[in-house]
Amino acid sequence: MKNTLADLNNYLFEALERLNDDSLTAEQLETEIKRAKTVTDVGGKIIETGTLMFNVKKHMDEYGQSDNMAAIPVLGIGGGK
Repeated sequence: MKNTLADLNNYLFEALERLNDDSLTAEQLETEIKRAKTVTDVGGKIIETGTLMFNVKKHMDEYGQSDNMAAIPVLGIGGGK
């Protein structure tokens, strides 16, 4: 699966690198700021969802119910399907 939390981390660092590009014009910088804000907002929601899914998985493991739970691909958890 593509689009894991590791991929999100890469996207966030790429946005940071673009923001630090001194060759950008004011207009280009404004565009990158808007893009970075969007990526950050969406990334935050992905992280919130991942945290919830991780907590569910942890809870299921604690009560011996892991076998009854589907894999969590975004976290890289579960059957390599």
